[in-house]
Amino acid sequence: MDVLYLFHRYRDDVYRLAVNYTHSTQEAEDVCQTVFLKLLENPDIAPGKERVWLMQVAANTCRDLLRSAWWKRTVPLETAHGMSQPETDETVHILRKLPPQYRVVLYLHYYEQYTTAEIAKLLHIPAGTVSSRLRRGRDRLKHMLKEG
Repeated sequence: MDVLYLFHRYRDDVYRLAVNYTHSTQEAEDVCQTVFLKLLENPDIAPGKERVWLMQVAANTCRDLLRSAWWKRTVPLETAHGMSQPETDETVHILRKLPPQYRVVLYLHYYEQYTTAEIAKLLHIPAGTVSSRLRRGRDRLKHMLKEG
């Protein structure tokens, strides 16, 4: 397995998932770095399962970061300086306002084209929970779009 090939092929996928979780480009870059360092440490991944493994490690790394005491005590640089990143799509902007449990499953389903079963495996939750979160997330998103 060529780690450099996997990096070039999946770095954008891992980065987008990390940005979706953390809402911070800097933190997403750190998560990407951590994920690919873990790939270097564990190069024995079954052929054809590399993307799933990388996305799973990215999701776990993001969850660990969001649970950390450091994360809870800090403020993103964009917020601290009163700056915001330009959004090109209103739906993406509103999607970021959803709680992580809904935001992540919606992102994985609609932007990364994962099935419910694949998302369940990635996030280590039952497929029924993924379906419920998709439905509730869509309902919340629809409600927020109507208000805005």
